[in-house]
Amino acid sequence: MALIVICGATASGKSGLSIALAKEMSAEIINADSMQLYRGMDIGTAKLTVAEREEIPHHLLDILDVTEDANVASYQQLARTKIDEIQNAGKNVIIVGGTGLYIKAIIDELNFPDRDIQVRDRIDKEATELGAVEMHKRLQILDPIAAAKIPANNLRRVVRALEVIELTGAPFTAQLPREDVDHYQGVRQFGLVMDRSNLDERISKRVDQMWEIGFVAEVQQLISAGITSGKTAQAALGYKQIINALADSSSLELAKEETKRATRQYARRQETWFSRDRRIKWLAPESTSLQLEKILALL
Repeated sequence: MALIVICGATASGKSGLSIALAKEMSAEIINADSMQLYRGMDIGTAKLTVAEREEIPHHLLDILDVTEDANVASYQQLARTKIDEIQNAGKNVIIVGGTGLYIKAIIDELNFPDRDIQVRDRIDKEATELGAVEMHKRLQILDPIAAAKIPANNLRRVVRALEVIELTGAPFTAQLPREDVDHYQGVRQFGLVMDRSNLDERISKRVDQMWEIGFVAEVQQLISAGITSGKTAQAALGYKQIINALADSSSLELAKEETKRATRQYARRQETWFSRDRRIKWLAPESTSLQLEKILALL
C-alpha cells in the first residue's frame, strides 16, 4: 500500500489537494500539523470541518486537551501505529501537514531519548533565572551544530536540546533525522511551493477570515478551558497574540497584524526546512486539479 506525504508552508493548499488525492486513491489522511492535535483549536489552525473532510477519514486530529503538551515522540508512535492499521486494512495513507519534524519522525529512523522530569524541571528553572541568551550560550558550548540550527529565542527547543544532551551524553544533533535511513520504504513526498508575494497575500486573507469567523471568541473559550496552563498550545500562532492582547487589554487589531507577521515568518521557516529534503518533489502553484494530475502521473 502507498504512503504519500503532502507538505509545504502554511496556506499553500495542502488540505484541498490531500482530499482530492485521497478520493482518487482510496486513502485515509493522517494529520501532521502539531497544533491540529488540540481539541478546540479549530479556527486558528485552519482545521478542516467535518463537512470539509468530505467523508475522508482523518486521523490524529483533536487528540489532546490544550492543557497538555504535544510530544513528537508520542506522535511518532501514534502515527506509525495508525499507518500500520490503515495499510493492513488495505487502504493507502496520506500524511498531510506543515510540521516538518513530525513528518520526519514518521518516515525517517528518528529515535527519541526518554524524558526525565527532574532534569527537565531543573533546566526549565535555570532558563527562567538565566534567560534565553545564557541558555543558548550553554548549548553553543555543548553542541555548536545544534546551537546553529536552533535560534536563541526558541527557548523550548534549547531546553529540550540541553535535556537530551544531559540524558544521553551525546550531542542533540545525534538525534536529528537521518535521510539515509528510512523507516518506510517507497514513501513519496510532494511539496507545494508558492510565489512568496502570493503566499503572503493568502496568509493575510486567511488571518482576516479567521478573525471574521470568531477566532477571538475561540481563544476566549480556550482560556476558560485552561490553555494558558499548557506550554505548547498557548504558543500557537494567533493564539499567543490574542491571549497577550486580552491579558493586556491591548488592541486586537494589532494582534491580528502581529499574527500575520508571525505567520509569514513561520512560512519562511517551513520553506527552509522542507527545502533541505531532496526527496520532496515540488509542485508548481497551479490549480488543485493540475497538481493532482501530476501526482497521479508520477505515482
